Amino acid sequence: MTLSNEALAALVRADSVHKRVYTDPEIFALEMERIYGQAWIYVGHESQVKKTGDYHTTRIGDQDVIMVRAADGKVHVVYNRCPHKGAKVVAEGDGCTGKFFRCPYHAWTFKLDGSHLSLPLKNGLEGTCYDPANPDFSMKAVARVDSYRGFVFASQSAEGPDLKTFLGGVASSIDNLCERSPVGEVEVAGGTFRVMQKSNWKVFYENLHDTMHARVTHESSFVAAREEAAALGEMPFELLIMDGNGEPYEFWEKLELRAYHNGHGYMEGIFDPTAATRDPVSRDHFAVLTEAYGEEKARQILGMNRHNTIIYGSGSPHTVFQQFRVIRPVSVDRTMIEIQTFRLKGAPDAVFDRALTYANLINSPSSNVMPDDVEVYKRCQEGNQTRGGDWVSLHRYLGTDQETPDGMVSTNGTSELPMRNQFAAWKQYMLNPAPTRQRQAQEKEADRATA
Repeated sequence: MTLSNEALAALVRADSVHKRVYTDPEIFALEMERIYGQAWIYVGHESQVKKTGDYHTTRIGDQDVIMVRAADGKVHVVYNRCPHKGAKVVAEGDGCTGKFFRCPYHAWTFKLDGSHLSLPLKNGLEGTCYDPANPDFSMKAVARVDSYRGFVFASQSAEGPDLKTFLGGVASSIDNLCERSPVGEVEVAGGTFRVMQKSNWKVFYENLHDTMHARVTHESSFVAAREEAAALGEMPFELLIMDGNGEPYEFWEKLELRAYHNGHGYMEGIFDPTAATRDPVSRDHFAVLTEAYGEEKARQILGMNRHNTIIYGSGSPHTVFQQFRVIRPVSVDRTMIEIQTFRLKGAPDAVFDRALTYANLINSPSSNVMPDDVEVYKRCQEGNQTRGGDWVSLHRYLGTDQETPDGMVSTNGTSELPMRNQFAAWKQYMLNPAPTRQRQAQEKEADRATA
């Protein structure tokens, strides 16, 4: 039985949330319908489907979809299902299907936009409702598809804000990521890490802007980095990126946390943006940007210092080290994280090498840092299933957040503003079922009543 809006609303307070939002399978199922069934969700980058027939499989909530470059040159997103027996048309991963999709079960074929092309032994369907133009015989397209600077998003709802409106102020992080290329373009490169986390999907979003956990959860890695640096007599980049988590609380308190509408936001960067004038990699990067944009613009681009950006429902782009941690819910207590790395077109190779180093040492399954987070996420999931209490605290600096035209900004970098902002968006989605689905349900009910 679906939870009432009153029951859902009662799960979110101004200063806390009920643990059921992390542990209840019924709530998870509603999230797949009301959040992932409405919001614009990142499905991939255009560079992953460069040629006609190239495809990339992924998920929108609990739905398997295919992003494909069709014959019209456009990127389409279709559900990974053959309308005949329901088989997945392509296996998980990336590839090139050629000029059409062909189901491996009975060889039904479809154009790259999903529309029906052909099937064997058509004579067996004479006198039936079979019609190639009938959409029931085609692979179904996701309701809306759009891209922002090559980042492709899809929405399962035909209604709602357009992509640019949905992104709002957080689009500036995508802009900055692209502008770090002297030609303004990026491409996915270097492979993708995948990590299955034994926790609810919302835990990762909260942690991305949780500045209070770094020096506690990651103590083993930053202490080890400092000991190694002391032995070497220097702090190389590989150790510096681990050492950053060990800054004192006074450092974290000074950072800015920005919250935008729809649950989005960013956390100010923790590494020195003036390094462009010092370390060799940044210096060379600054030089090519200066040639492309001029010195003032180049300083502005590299000076935009953001550590983790959140696009709620999609994941976290990192502009400084050119990656996107894509967050895919699997079940109420399982979340798949995919880490994509990006090459800045036209930038020195060393910039991409540094991005790969960061991904390997900080975000890979075998890194010294990510396993710390994965462990505490699992402990949160397990602890919230005990009878030790019902509410999860979001109290830090409550009531001190400052309003801006497009959201809010923290007065202290250890504020739990980002978490409160995410649950404000969660509540808004959960109390407002997708209009299209709601109307379809009403139409079905009316049909049953008149049957």
